[in-house]
Amino acid sequence: MASKAPPRIFSPTRRVAQRRRMLRLQQQPDAPRYLIDDMVEDVLERLSFLRMQPKTALVVGDYSGSLGMALRAQGTTVTEADPATGFAEEQPLNGQGPFEGFGLIASLGTLDTVNDLPGAFVHARKALAPGGVLIASFLGSGSLPTMREVMLAADGDRPAPRLHPSVDVRAGAQLLQRTLYADPVADHRHVDVGFRSLERLVGDLRAQGLANVLADPGPPLGKAALTRAHEAFAAAGEGGRTVERFEIITLSGWKPSTGMN
Repeated sequence: MASKAPPRIFSPTRRVAQRRRMLRLQQQPDAPRYLIDDMVEDVLERLSFLRMQPKTALVVGDYSGSLGMALRAQGTTVTEADPATGFAEEQPLNGQGPFEGFGLIASLGTLDTVNDLPGAFVHARKALAPGGVLIASFLGSGSLPTMREVMLAADGDRPAPRLHPSVDVRAGAQLLQRTLYADPVADHRHVDVGFRSLERLVGDLRAQGLANVLADPGPPLGKAALTRAHEAFAAAGEGGRTVERFEIITLSGWKPSTGMN
């Protein structure tokens, strides 16, 4: 019996276009990078705690380039890739180059918008060397609670799909076990950021590759809905500033040293 295809929640075409726009916006001198900076710092802290200096690493999605730079400074040979360049995390990684035998694969901020998340984790495991480690960070359940309330207020009685469904820590831990990683660890942390306007929040989402890439993104907001959105955003704040929360999930696991591809 053929395996059941994963549901098509996200549009691969919209996803690539979003990442390309993000890379353009990141060329601006004041581009927001607080989420990628947090993820990079976390990866380096984990490697330091493990006293691990991988010989080779694949870094996916780090548009800042800082993780690759830090790893190279430690003597690691680094390959960098991004979905915006056609790198497909849901396909066998070694189908687009010598993507195999890595001591470390670090995926930052991209796996939350793939349709076949278990498949992506399996392909990553196969691209690791025996004893290699995957560290994957992305936005998870609990992210953007203010934006969700704002969009519900804007849409009124006819809510439309606006924000992505998210993985929680428990589901993340089960995913690592299901895809046969050894010593799986799933944890989460949050980053809170204050915004003076809804436009600034939306701008930050676009600049950090977090805009809507749903296969069914819903209709654009009309004038009246946009007015309700601004009112709801202001009402959620205090002193002219509204705080939004970004919940970051990090999943890590090892490829067993023997007996598994």
